[in-house]
Amino acid sequence: MGQQITWHPIDIAVLLVYFAAMLAIGLAVMRRASRGLDSYFLAGKELPWYVLGVSNASAMWDITGTMWLVYNIFVYGMKGIWLPWLWPTFNQVFLAVYLASWIRRSNVLTGAEWITSRFGEGRGAELSRVIVVFFALVSVVGFIAYDFQGMGKFTASFLPWDLSPNTYGILIMAITAIYVLLGGMISVVLTDVAQFVIMAVCSLAIAFIAMSSVSPEQIAAVVPSGWGDVFFGWRLDLDWSASIPAIEGNIAADGYSIFGLFFVAMLFKGILVSIAGPAPNYDMQRILAAKTPREASLMSAVVSAALLPRWWMIGGITVLAIHYLGPAFATASAADFEMVLPWVIREKIPVGLLGVLLAGLLAAFMSTFSATINAGGAYLVNDLYKRYVKKDAAPWHYIRVSYAAQVVILGVGIFFGTQAASINQVTQWIVNGLWGGYTAPNILKWHWWRFNGYGYFWGMLAGIAAALAVPKLLPQLSPLAGFAPIFLVSMAASVIGSLLTRPEPDAVLVRFYRQVRPWGFWGPVLRTLRASEPDFQANRSAARDAFNVGLGIAAQMTLVTIPLYMILRDWKGFWISAAILLVTSVVLKKTWFDRLEKA
Repeated sequence: MGQQITWHPIDIAVLLVYFAAMLAIGLAVMRRASRGLDSYFLAGKELPWYVLGVSNASAMWDITGTMWLVYNIFVYGMKGIWLPWLWPTFNQVFLAVYLASWIRRSNVLTGAEWITSRFGEGRGAELSRVIVVFFALVSVVGFIAYDFQGMGKFTASFLPWDLSPNTYGILIMAITAIYVLLGGMISVVLTDVAQFVIMAVCSLAIAFIAMSSVSPEQIAAVVPSGWGDVFFGWRLDLDWSASIPAIEGNIAADGYSIFGLFFVAMLFKGILVSIAGPAPNYDMQRILAAKTPREASLMSAVVSAALLPRWWMIGGITVLAIHYLGPAFATASAADFEMVLPWVIREKIPVGLLGVLLAGLLAAFMSTFSATINAGGAYLVNDLYKRYVKKDAAPWHYIRVSYAAQVVILGVGIFFGTQAASINQVTQWIVNGLWGGYTAPNILKWHWWRFNGYGYFWGMLAGIAAALAVPKLLPQLSPLAGFAPIFLVSMAASVIGSLLTRPEPDAVLVRFYRQVRPWGFWGPVLRTLRASEPDFQANRSAARDAFNVGLGIAAQMTLVTIPLYMILRDWKGFWISAAILLVTSVVLKKTWFDRLEKA
């Protein structure tokens, strides 16, 4: 397993051409990106929705996550398709159906600037803005540190030059940072699209190799009964003891044996997190960069479709691992799934395609990282420097400050990345704490008129504190089980913080409600608005949105099962999935697409 990969000059040339092309894109769009902050961080809101959607999907296609998904499908079979709901992946459906249009109507530059449109300019709004910027920046630094570690270890395993993982990580991030700094979001999006094409080609190649090398009978000889079934009972009931006993330890450690209970908890958390809307990162920046609310919705819909090729890669790697590495795993004390991708690359990828594949895998790292650093720069410059340091400078001044801000963010992220061995646990708790404290206040901000800036601040702060405290007070509790108490603490702080302070001024609430037009508990604001605009129509589409979300999730899941069934040669499952996709698409055309606002 530990053999070195043999590099051909053609493969090295392909890799070097890829790096040169990414830098050339940054140089080509530099002048256009430097017109102002809107151009630099949102590409002037001029990019087509389908390009933004592919870019967003590319930013989500990281290799660490891909290998985690390979692990899920290998161990849990088709039941593993549900595990991405831990993120949850179906948040893109909520965005496509209604949330993306709500966010885009605010017409702001960042998620923190959005706070002004919701809470105005008072002290509560200032506190809310500060904690959102804090959330965004610490998350960005955490993700850069995560990317740095993964990128360094990955490239050191494959590239032909004898450099340390940290050196590789710095070099790859430096190359990426150059085109991000030069071209802003325009270069990020264009390179994302180019990287997506490369990754899609690689996915098809791996899927073809897997289908031509491994038969369904060879897969069935290794996997346990029920491995190919999508549906499940209360218990998991997958018995690997006869073929790969070590996997039994993985399942026990994961805690998924009572799969029905785990699924309910995962669904509960996923729905709440999705209703809260996207965190202030690259996902929200793509929504704000869309030309119109309609295009923001369409962009979010494209993301799920554009991630379909990723499942060809996941399915192909899994099938190759089951057949060729199954015997090695069968006699091992633990199944090391980190060896799967190196083995596939070394043993199954021909000359010429190796360089393309490595470029694609590096692209998966670079697209996530580039989107992250661009989003972090937007918060640091627009929400801190421009607001509190220099309010009325020329556009070129803010662009130069943006260069410096992103370099600082990159430097801090790399520093934490180099220290990850000693601070990884602390970093994980910080990031998990920030996300744990996000949900409750961000549900209320959309749906309850009485919720104010103080409630948002205290809800976020209490949620973050609870998410950090719960693992210490209840160490036996899993992160998923710990979501409920964290959510309740944050919700209580949000409500109490709001009720103990004054509501936001009517003018602020009316402006927000008229512009964003959310559904929820907005009765008093609606009455105030109708006093001056009697014909104003409230948003009554909550039931239809819920129906469309359910259909959208069903359609999204078929975009996972179709490529997997195709690789497994389960044609019954393939055609059932295709039929479900067709029916849900036809219905959504009438209930969602035709009802999108035209402008």
